[in-house]
Amino acid sequence: MNESGRVEAFSDGVFAIAITLLVLEIKVPPHAGDHLWSALGAMWPSYAAYGVTFLIIGIMWINHHTIFQCIARVDRTLLFLNLILLMGVAALPWPAAVVAEYLREGDAAHIALAVYGLFLVFHAVVFQAMWWHLTRSGHLFDERVDVEAARATRARFALGTIVYPITVGLAFVSAPLTLAVHGLLAVYYAFNQVPVPTKPEAVRTEPSGS
Repeated sequence: MNESGRVEAFSDGVFAIAITLLVLEIKVPPHAGDHLWSALGAMWPSYAAYGVTFLIIGIMWINHHTIFQCIARVDRTLLFLNLILLMGVAALPWPAAVVAEYLREGDAAHIALAVYGLFLVFHAVVFQAMWWHLTRSGHLFDERVDVEAARATRARFALGTIVYPITVGLAFVSAPLTLAVHGLLAVYYAFNQVPVPTKPEAVRTEPSGS
């Protein structure tokens, strides 16, 4: 396994643990008895927080995997940036739990969604910093990558650093709407990926299905 493969394998483990920990915040209703259906229904904030955060972490993992498939070597800066990114990934179950607990609690709901949004601002900034570092000289990419074209995608990669701060402000307007917006953004990123640009000859020689 090469250097980038080791980093990706470690990162995959962190993503897997974080996405698994989410479900632990969905508690079994105690002593519900004949009212179990209503008790389960009353837990809808937990389901919503779980579903949205699962999507967000899943899309982050896909983006991370897409980038590391085109990295041939790593340096200390990339290692530190990746570690900082993983610090945020590992912590995401906590703001999700805060949202699940306070989504129906008036002013506290606004604060909960603002905190949630701040975590995603952190992710967007670190992800953008990682992409800027990779495209600055391109020396960490493998030979397939068109470095100039990759550098030109910086603006699209930076979209999250604009959108997620807006959701922090939106949290003080409507907490449920803000959570729904986070879910829609995750779906948007799932279907509107920014591919790592490759050279034409690399595209022709790349095996199908890879």
